[in-house]
Amino acid sequence: MSTAAATVFRGCRALMSPAAAAAKGGKKTASAAAAAAKGGKKPAPAAAKPKAAKKPVDPNNLRGIMRPVPVSDALRKFGGAAHISRSGVLKIVWDYIKANDLQNPLNKREIICDEKLKTIFPGRDTVHMMEVTKLLSPH
Repeated sequence: MSTAAATVFRGCRALMSPAAAAAKGGKKTASAAAAAAKGGKKPAPAAAKPKAAKKPVDPNNLRGIMRPVPVSDALRKFGGAAHISRSGVLKIVWDYIKANDLQNPLNKREIICDEKLKTIFPGRDTVHMMEVTKLLSPH
């Protein structure tokens, strides 16, 4: 057995014994013996299990950031709905930012607010991307 394998396995006999046997040319493992009996061919892969159909999402069972909550008037005008989930609000805001190319080209983490964004981020000309969720929480 090589010293590299011994270093990796650190003396664990259960892990080292198949490698040591193969290195010495001694006893073959069961999988090696089966491969040799078939003429060196790899065994055929097992048939893939069919995927289970996804269960429909129950809107009454949504929790946390996926549950739609009432939003402020400013966010209602921005997002277009009276009830939006927290993750949905972030998606709407980021889609708007990317569609209107509002990220600073020199610093992509900085968002340049236009008039529509200033309605939900009042008093801010620029917003750091890590501040977006904090600034949206009052809405």
